Amino acid sequence: MLILLAFIIVFHITSAALLFIATIDNAWWVGNKFSTDVWRMCVVETGSCTAITDQFREYQSIQAVQAAMILSTIFCCVGFLVFILQLFRLKQGERFVLTSVIQLLSCLCVMIAASIYTDRHEELHKSREYGTDVSQGQYGYSFVLAWVAFAFTLISGVMYLVLRKRK
Repeated sequence: MLILLAFIIVFHITSAALLFIATIDNAWWVGNKFSTDVWRMCVVETGSCTAITDQFREYQSIQAVQAAMILSTIFCCVGFLVFILQLFRLKQGERFVLTSVIQLLSCLCVMIAASIYTDRHEELHKSREYGTDVSQGQYGYSFVLAWVAFAFTLISGVMYLVLRKRK
């Protein structure tokens, strides 16, 4: 049981780390001369970065992605704290339902963020406000990490739902 508990804790911490990296790092859409995420666009040659503000045409879509990723990260961290509290508070044989619900909310939020970005990426990268052509790019590793974090949080949420507190 101790090994299973250690695995679940490591799995949850890995999920949170993936969410932090996907939310913060500047690699959702990359090209040879630029990299962009939900916060800013950076040109590799000059090293300059432009913040994505309300001057951009598709700013509402970017804000929805930002909000969903932040909520997902917060839910994942809160879920871990609730798990630790439930670990010491639950009676033997009870399930970690609250932790599971919070983790599944995190899963839902990251899925919403990545889905919005997937759906709106063409319109997002045709904007003239970037100052450089970012339409010829590809999904970066932060975008992929967001989808991996989706899978991890989904698996984690189901694990908590199935897990019972035993001696």
